[in-house]
Amino acid sequence: MSAKEPRVANQGIAGAERLSKQIGGAVKRGDTVLEVRDLGVRFWVSDGWFTAAQGLTYDLKAGEVLAIVGESGSGKTQSAMSLIGLLPKNGRATGSAKLKGTELIGMSLRQLQHVRGNDISVIFQEPMTALNPVYTVGFQIVETLRTHFLMQPAQAKARAIDLMRLVEIPNPEDSFEKYPHQLSGGQRQRIMIAQALACDPGLLIADEPTTALDVTVQGEILKLMRDLRERVTAAIILITHDMGVVADMADRIVVMKDGQVVEHGTSDEIFNRPQHPYTKQLLASVPHLGSATAEEELPHARLTLVAEGEQTGVPLLEATSAATPAMLMEDVAIEYPKQGRRPAFRAAHHINLRVDPGEVIGLVGESGSGKTTIGRAAVALLPVVEGRLSINGRDITNAKPGELKPFRKEVGIVFQDPGSSLNPRLPVGESIGEPIMLHLGLKGAELSKRVENLLESVQLPRAMRNRYPHELSGGQRQRIGIARALALQPKLLIADEPTSALDVSVQARVLRLFQDLQAEYGFACMFISHDLAVVEMLSQRIAVMRHGYLVEVGPTKEIVTDPQHPYTRRLLAAVPVPDPAEQRRRRELRDAIIEREHIVS
Repeated sequence: MSAKEPRVANQGIAGAERLSKQIGGAVKRGDTVLEVRDLGVRFWVSDGWFTAAQGLTYDLKAGEVLAIVGESGSGKTQSAMSLIGLLPKNGRATGSAKLKGTELIGMSLRQLQHVRGNDISVIFQEPMTALNPVYTVGFQIVETLRTHFLMQPAQAKARAIDLMRLVEIPNPEDSFEKYPHQLSGGQRQRIMIAQALACDPGLLIADEPTTALDVTVQGEILKLMRDLRERVTAAIILITHDMGVVADMADRIVVMKDGQVVEHGTSDEIFNRPQHPYTKQLLASVPHLGSATAEEELPHARLTLVAEGEQTGVPLLEATSAATPAMLMEDVAIEYPKQGRRPAFRAAHHINLRVDPGEVIGLVGESGSGKTTIGRAAVALLPVVEGRLSINGRDITNAKPGELKPFRKEVGIVFQDPGSSLNPRLPVGESIGEPIMLHLGLKGAELSKRVENLLESVQLPRAMRNRYPHELSGGQRQRIGIARALALQPKLLIADEPTSALDVSVQARVLRLFQDLQAEYGFACMFISHDLAVVEMLSQRIAVMRHGYLVEVGPTKEIVTDPQHPYTRRLLAAVPVPDPAEQRRRRELRDAIIEREHIVS
């Protein structure tokens, strides 16, 4: 294969003519870029072949977005990685995949090194693991450029800054010298996109590019990718389980289950006229913002808005019930304590919030807004430095560690990542039974019976108690986390992003389980999430946080249908919904809101 000609350093993507490519040559919008026929992926596991994907057949044109959707384990990622030889050593690809007429399956490693980055680029799911933490982000883009082009360092740096400007990195000259950990999640994802676009590839593989992002950052990344579709002629394979993102981006959709394609069609066909039962089930599992409150009237009164940065300290509490509140925060400020030379950091200011017995309140906001901080303070994992915090009528504002044992019996917490919150050395039955043994003193057969009843309450078999966390799926681990949190039948439960990392169908099952358990046990709950559709489905009221302040609190229906604060409106407009026509309308609304804010500022 012939070497690629050097590129002029100051040539920008937006206005540049596509140079002659190593594979095939220049393409125009609408030309077929990729032809996949009967693609299969197998892995050699325990003296036998395991089929991860089989029978994939599709074509992809320049400027087109093909979404491959399905749950974890459906084979969507492995089938895409097989195109560029990124399977593990025990993996084998079969069938045919032609990039502009050149066969990729069976290509030698040396040939693939020219294809990777040059003709096919990948936007990986987690930029923190894909980017090298010991090099600046600018250096990593430069390295990609100089690997494929004959460029001087200064030329490569100028080109890298142009690419960072293209993906709207703020102050690209300064950001060029930053390390990955110094950038936000959205900025790291933009760097990944810039690196992927460095060589003007004909095909982009985007593997769950927005899964770990807040809805507003996700909206910005999706807008960026839509704009890039108009400015470059690359074809895009979008791998995701988020049907809202699919509705926002995809022209055609491939639905996979257990390694096989169960349905293939246009975005309109899949969303509006699905044929296969699994596709219908997948779409039915997606929480749709606005559907939960469409015909529901909630009895609560609207709470006065709190302006961001307001420092009046006046409690803004809603007298929803005469009963003792499960949680009451009055003008609370929360700080992360000083560590070494790092000063104390105040993460929440003037918080006035009440959760009544049996009530579920949703706490939403972007990463860094302070919502998890409030949840941790509610279970006495962070100190309250101002104001008053009471749980079930007990003031714990200045309680000492030894005084908190009775309080610990009355609160539970479900952590975001059950894999890291469960002890990997203990069977899950022991993890569930530990708080029961410590607080209630139960042992032997009585403890075993209590653990088995808890497993049954979260719809897991009793035999599961002897398994270790790594032997369970993500949904099963999350159920174990819920069972452990409910072990002492708490009056208040803090659920911190308990479904954010789950597939939509698993998420739907966990949410239904959560609703059933809440109805059975009657605990009050603060449900912390950035997924407003999930919060809407579960909560009677919603509290919105930004930059450490509560900016709006009110009944769910009013927050969703008639938000008062500009930030709440922007947050709601950024939520993707699994309906292409509705998503297009919401996208236009969000762009209009952002444009108005720019004009005002």
